[in-house]
Amino acid sequence: MTPTHFAFSSAFTLGLTGLAFHRAHLLSALLCLEGMMLSLFIAMSLWTLQLGTVTFALSPMLLLAFSACEASAGLALLVATARTHGTDRLQNLNLLQC
Repeated sequence: MTPTHFAFSSAFTLGLTGLAFHRAHLLSALLCLEGMMLSLFIAMSLWTLQLGTVTFALSPMLLLAFSACEASAGLALLVATARTHGTDRLQNLNLLQC
């Protein structure tokens, strides 16, 4: 495993562990998701450059578009929960209460 592959896989793993273990605030969960998507984007871009084929050239841009959509939906949910509940703490959110 090359050092660049190790760096991007460890960045993805750190984002995943941050998402799994530090779930106090919705904003921290969104930041962990964005870190994971950024490491995937850079890894896919480097993989496309190493292969040198044209067929996989659009896949990093497609991933980046989906990442932007995910970020906008997450921020919309963050604003909605901050307005209704007054905080972004995940412990205060109750899915059973309408």
